[in-house]
Order: sequence, then C-alpha cells, then structure tokens
Amino acid sequence: MIPAPLKRLRRARAQPDAPALVHAPLLAAGDIAGLAAQAGLLATLPVREVHDHHAGDWASRWLGRGLDFEESRLYSPGDDIRDMDWRTTARTGRPHLKIYREERQPLVHLVVDRGATMRFGTRRRLKVAQAVRVAAVLAFAAAGHNGVTGATLWNAQDETLPARHGHLAALGLIEQAAAPCPPLTDLAPTDALHHADRLAALEASLPRGARLVLISDFAWLADVHEAQLARLAARCDVWAIQVVDAAERALPEMGVACFHDMASGQRAWLDTAQGSVRSAVRTALADRLAAQAARLARAGVRHQPVDSDADDLAALLAHG
Repeated sequence: MIPAPLKRLRRARAQPDAPALVHAPLLAAGDIAGLAAQAGLLATLPVREVHDHHAGDWASRWLGRGLDFEESRLYSPGDDIRDMDWRTTARTGRPHLKIYREERQPLVHLVVDRGATMRFGTRRRLKVAQAVRVAAVLAFAAAGHNGVTGATLWNAQDETLPARHGHLAALGLIEQAAAPCPPLTDLAPTDALHHADRLAALEASLPRGARLVLISDFAWLADVHEAQLARLAARCDVWAIQVVDAAERALPEMGVACFHDMASGQRAWLDTAQGSVRSAVRTALADRLAAQAARLARAGVRHQPVDSDADDLAALLAHG
C-alpha cells in the first residue's frame, strides 16, 4: 500500500527534477561498479542441494562420473565394473570402486519483478531498484564462478534474457534489468492467474538442477501458487528474496492520508496520527509478511527478506 501524500511530498522535496529522474536508469555506472566489488566478496552462491543437475564444466560438490578422481569405496552389487579401482582391490583383497568428482557449470536464472507494487519506496530507493541491485550482485558472483546466467524481467511486457556466460553477459543483463522504471499511471489489480502463468513458464523452460532466484515483494503470492512453487523447488534450487520497504513494517505518522493498494486497486483513508490506527496497520502488515513466508516455506522454497534500504548485500546474501 502506498501513502499517496507521502509519495508526493518525497517528490516535491527530494526530487526537484522528478520528470527527468523517473526516466533515468535504476542504477548508475558507479552503482554497478560498487555492486561488482560486493560480488567479489561473495565467496560462493548459497545453494541447496537438489537431485537433478545441469551438466557443464564447473567443479561442484556432487559426485559422479567425471575427470577428477575423488575417492575409492567398496564395491556394491549393481555398480559399474568399468569404475573398478584395481590397485586398491589388489592391495586390500576386497573389490573397490573409483568415485569421481563430477564437473558442472551451474545455471542461475534471476527473476526481477518490475511490477506496480515494486515501484514504491520511502527509504533511499524504490523496491525495484533494490531488486536490481540484488540481481547485479548475484549475476556478477555467478560470472566470477564460471556460471551461466539468464533472467526474466516481470513487467507490463515480460522479457526473457537468454542464459549467457561471462562478466560482459552479466553486465548486459544488469543494464536491461535497470532500465527506467517510472510509476505506472494505469494500475490494474494484480491477476493471480497471470503469475501462475509466469511460474508455469519457468517450470517449462528451466532445466532440472538450475538455480532459480525470485526477487520480488511477493505482493502477488496466493495459496494458488503454492503447488507450482513446490514443483519448481523439486526441480530447481529456488530462492525467494523478498524486498520489503520500511513503511511495510511500520506505518509512519503523517496525519490523514489516502492509501492506494496497487495489488488490489483499492483505496482507503487512514488517520495515521492515531496510535491505535498505526498499531492495527502494523499488525496487519506483519501478518501479511508472515503469511507470505509461510506459503514459501510450505512450498519448500528458501526465503530471505531484504530491506529496500540495505546497502551491504553481499553480507546478507552470503547467509541466505
């Protein structure tokens, strides 16, 4: 929900050149350089092990047929005798098998939500700008670990960026995700079916074992999406990074204000000068965030909230 008077006040005081700024990219060149430096501090992308993987040429924790010998173990009926470790077998007198470290090149697919509810912010930056910053750190980190990165931008017209390898590919992805994101004047209620189609498209297009990162405020998330997310989590390592603005945790005191819920299209007037009103809204907002977290947990999706004004993203993402 957006406090309309507060948004107008911020534009009048902090953004005297608002018409020009709203058509500027979400990230400047200096911002991107700083995020690339943060990505260098991210030792590795947090990952949850899944049973299906994307083959490639990047060493990983999973074991299987490959080039690098890992260890020997006792032979079990049904093992492939082509992997017999004859030296160990001769030395111990018991049949042993060679195990190799499988080589992989991880596919990381980033989803950046650029929808109406993300084009809001009361502290330093819009939620969508923070989403792009998160995507930038993860894209640069993946490139630094020989990963292949693709993306989907959820917008009025969704855009899919093909998976590519290298830092230049990551930079191109970030620049497209950071395209100008002005406020939407014609706001339609969020359609749960539309997001169901988006999740279905991800399920159909991503290979098994890919790493899928959903960066959104998840204002659209409903019970109908749980089964789809659970299927995605069974195929991929799914990470939901939820961008939250400070006003979505505690409503500021600013007198009588009109609020426009961009997810439902509804409007309401509230007297925020009353402590009881702010307390009731704070409880409702906390309940909403808890319900969203519970849906993701039931679907088996890793969930991490990130405040829209947070700067040290590498530290946050390293513990995701």
